[in-house]
Amino acid sequence: MSDTRDFLPARIAVLTVSDSRALADDRSGAVLVDRLTGAGHQLADRRILRDEREEIAAQLRAWIADPEIDVVLSTGGTGLTGRDVTVEAHRDVYEKEIDAFGTVFTIVSMKKIGTSAVQSRACAGVAGGTYLFALPGSPGACKDAWDEILALQLDYRHKPCNFIEIMPRLDEHLRRK
Repeated sequence: MSDTRDFLPARIAVLTVSDSRALADDRSGAVLVDRLTGAGHQLADRRILRDEREEIAAQLRAWIADPEIDVVLSTGGTGLTGRDVTVEAHRDVYEKEIDAFGTVFTIVSMKKIGTSAVQSRACAGVAGGTYLFALPGSPGACKDAWDEILALQLDYRHKPCNFIEIMPRLDEHLRRK
């Protein structure tokens, strides 16, 4: 048996949460699109929504229900201000939270921005067999999350383990009788 595996592209949707951005000036969304397509993944959809919890949760649910989307990356709305509701919207739809994602993201951020990393509430979870990641709204944070965590965990060849290899089993509880 060969010790090498072929790359398996994921179908990834990108959501930018912002009250002020449009596609033309969405730098963080553009970073994610460039990184994911550059790695060989497919951009399944891309949207920009206002910082409204119910709208964000509704879009996440629509993508979770879409069999053509494996992963959702959102950027923006993970801070501490009153309009930052992306984390709450994500948690409204999670079946399981990937607790260590926020911890690892904080470790990565500490190396770049020091103690300012405490202001991020980056999080991740799974729902309906779809991975969901809520990233901060800065291009630098999106680069760090992709380059240091997601590029590896969304690559089937990454060892000792990765998110792609367990993807077929994420919704196995729904198939049991």
